[in-house]
This record gives sequence, C-alpha cells and structure tokens, in this order.
Amino acid sequence: MTSLPVDSGLWCRRFHPSPAATSRLVCFPHAGGSASFYFPVSAELRGRTDVLAVQYPGRQDRRAEPTIDDLRTLADEVFAALRGWSGLPLTFFGHSMGALVAFEVARRFERVGQGIGHLFVSGRRGPAVPHEERLHLRDDDGIVAAVREMSGTDESLLDDEELVRMMLPALRGDFRAVETYRGEPDAVLRCPITALTGDRDPRAPLDEVREWKAHTSAAFEFKVFPGGHFYLTSRPGDVMDVLKDHLDR
Repeated sequence: MTSLPVDSGLWCRRFHPSPAATSRLVCFPHAGGSASFYFPVSAELRGRTDVLAVQYPGRQDRRAEPTIDDLRTLADEVFAALRGWSGLPLTFFGHSMGALVAFEVARRFERVGQGIGHLFVSGRRGPAVPHEERLHLRDDDGIVAAVREMSGTDESLLDDEELVRMMLPALRGDFRAVETYRGEPDAVLRCPITALTGDRDPRAPLDEVREWKAHTSAAFEFKVFPGGHFYLTSRPGDVMDVLKDHLDR
C-alpha cells in the first residue's frame, strides 16, 4: 500500500482494522453526522472487508476545526486523504450528504485513473436533480426542528442545550454545502451504482433517487426499504445484507 498522507488520520477512522482483507469499504456520513455513525457497520463487517469511516471537520474530535461548507472543496480534501488507502479495491457508501461527497470523491479517483469498484448512495436524490432547499438559512431553532423531523439524531441529544450549541455549526455548514451544490447532468462514473432509500423519505422521492441511474455507464440497482430519511437505522440488517452480498461477490 502507498504511504499514507500525513493528515489522513484526521479524516479516516478505522475502528476494526482487518489487515487480511482483500477489499476496503469507505463510509461517508450524513449532514451533521460523524464517523462513529458507522461503528456498527465496521463491527459487523470486520474480517470481511477493511472499513474506513470518514470524519469531516467540525465534529467530535475535530470540533475545533471550521466546517467546510462547500461540497466540492470537502470532496477535494477527502480525496487527498483517501488516496493513501487505495491499495485495496474500494467500495464507497454514503448516506444523504455523504452520498454526494462519495460521488464527487469517486469522480476524483476516476480522473487520476484509480476508479472505485462500486458506489452505494443512500437517502439522496440524484446529484443533478434541481432543488430549492434553504435549511442553512434558518435560525438555530429552525435547524433543530428540521433535524428532529428527519429523526436522525437521538432526541435526548437535541434536548441538551449545550450539546445542541456544539452541533449547530457543523449542521449549518453541512446543510449549506448540500444546498448550494449543483451536480453536473453529464457527470458519469464508470463504476456500478446502487441507490437505496426509504419509501417514506420526504427528502428523497423515489423518482428523484432513480435519477442516479443517469450517472453511471455501468450497472445500476435501485432498492427501496420501509422507512423515512433514516430508514437504515431502523432496518440495519437489510442494509447490511445488501453490503454483504456485494462484498461476497
């Protein structure tokens, strides 16, 4: 494996190293999310693949760093950190904002001739679908209300005023990154894409999630599960089955 960039430890969390693995799964968190969201995935897949979870600035142990509120700039930074981990075949999994970051990082790998093997995008409309979202312009209470609506954060955390104040800069910055991003209609990957979503996700209508098909020249699969925006936390076994099936193949 190539030598790791000096700062890759900031960006990559490897909760269960699997030195004998022959593939690597890289997981990209949602807006306001952190690498630890994927700890259960890493635990479940240990030994089967080497799992990395991306840690964006502005949260947990990187809380003192400013959030990167431009999605393409964020993708540039993640790509630079991940290049040192490309010694094994790469699969990307991104949920919500993470789907867009994973897509843009995959594009950067292809530009340098190091395409990834497969992209899993979850809970996100196609990157070029027009949208008018303004969550990042809401006041603090409005952002907290939006997070409650998506049901992606433990309610007890949102009731803790001090914790909420710590989370808000990352949430606002991430929402701005997503909401100001405009994907290119002709941006096409050479790797297969699998799109996953909940059947009651107001932020990812089924017909708009299907638009990911236009962004691959390879195979496309579309999988729908019961649930809302965070269907994957209520149906972890179903999502793990999809990943295991891919990794076993």
